[in-house]
Amino acid sequence: MYIRCAAYRNGQRIDDIGVENISELLADPESFVWVGLAEPDPSELLQLQAEFGLHELAVEDARSAHQRPKLEEYKGSLFVVLHTVELRDGEVHFGETHLFVGKQFLISIRHQSSLGYGRARTRCESLPQLLAKGSGFPLYAVLDLIVDNFMPVVEHYQSLLEELEEDIFENRSHRDAMERLYDLKRHLLRLRNAAMPLLDICNALMRLHPEIVPKDLRVYFRDVLDHVHRIIRATDTMRETLSDAMQANLALITVRQNEVVKRLAGWGAILALPTMVFSMYGMNFKFMPELELRFGYPAVLAATLIGCVWLYRRLKRAEWL
Repeated sequence: MYIRCAAYRNGQRIDDIGVENISELLADPESFVWVGLAEPDPSELLQLQAEFGLHELAVEDARSAHQRPKLEEYKGSLFVVLHTVELRDGEVHFGETHLFVGKQFLISIRHQSSLGYGRARTRCESLPQLLAKGSGFPLYAVLDLIVDNFMPVVEHYQSLLEELEEDIFENRSHRDAMERLYDLKRHLLRLRNAAMPLLDICNALMRLHPEIVPKDLRVYFRDVLDHVHRIIRATDTMRETLSDAMQANLALITVRQNEVVKRLAGWGAILALPTMVFSMYGMNFKFMPELELRFGYPAVLAATLIGCVWLYRRLKRAEWL
């Protein structure tokens, strides 16, 4: 589905144009075309291929999502695949964006994502002197918007991690906490895998494609690199904290189990004393002197009770009960 197809000349927007007029407009070296699509049909991609002269292999990759992040160079254009992430209603959603970049055009194709690039387009239109340089600044604006959307997700995961740490040390369900820790660790790994390829892509754009990213625009891509490094450092820090939290959770489970074993052993020791004493009365002794004493039985009960109380107090003092 086409979102917008806008034409620019010398950094100034001319108007929205029909796709069938793109090839005629590109004949003017001062013109620039920015096309946005979401979940395109094969017929729309074939139309763009004919108008922009896109390579058939890149168009084939752009038909569906589930591509790995990459930057591929074809004659007259670059094909860039980026994984996107956004926070909607407290839920993290991953998507994919494909970019066709030429000296006079930028095509953005969104898959499985509601993340639009209207803000990037508005930003570029407010800076016509940079937009007049070609596709470099619009490409930066799109990359910068994608990277900026990582930060709310990072903050969301940080808040989840803090809640998990509170749950662990407040002796709540350790099994539930462990499951949530593993889920969060898996999500962080996916977030890191989405951000990491941006480092290589931005470096390649700055070093190998001066026709797209001239020297005076490299500072903008370095800013994107700095943001990506911050995201990766944040995810790495959280993953290390998660590993420590998992170890702490396992240690607390072990301590809790040891406490239970200690309590059972303590009560077992207390119950062993009367068990031993009373079991003597079930033996076939020919002579048991205390049976002939008037206060023998109460004395045995009292001694047993005193022994149990003494054991209880000693075990309580030793924190076994």
